[in-house]
Amino acid sequence: QVQLVESGGGLVQAGGSLRLSCATSARTFSSYAMGWFRQAPGKEREFVSTISRSGGSTYYADSVKGRFTISRDNAKNTVYLQMNSPKPEDTAVYYCAARDPLKIAQIGLAYNYKYWGQGTQVTVSS
Repeated sequence: QVQLVESGGGLVQAGGSLRLSCATSARTFSSYAMGWFRQAPGKEREFVSTISRSGGSTYYADSVKGRFTISRDNAKNTVYLQMNSPKPEDTAVYYCAARDPLKIAQIGLAYNYKYWGQGTQVTVSS
């Protein structure tokens, strides 16, 4: 079992910046690719970004491309989501999740992720 704990959420003004973190004590952290999803009230959970096990490959939803950056530090068992120039429509609960390596066509599908954090609220004010 891999337990994931998100932190760093809060209230941020549009155009500001915020960094989310997701940490685990699992020694197997580096064996999992990691992802971030989000869910706004009344909406389905949606893919935000994912990063490969080594950190060498990253993918983003079109809605955040160029504004958000995913990274990981395998020595610290932590994955990050740097949110720059957030918009009010980025307001959601953000979840980190862990998965086994997959084909690119599958990396945005929530059901392919094995382990999930409890989520952290991000609110972007206009």
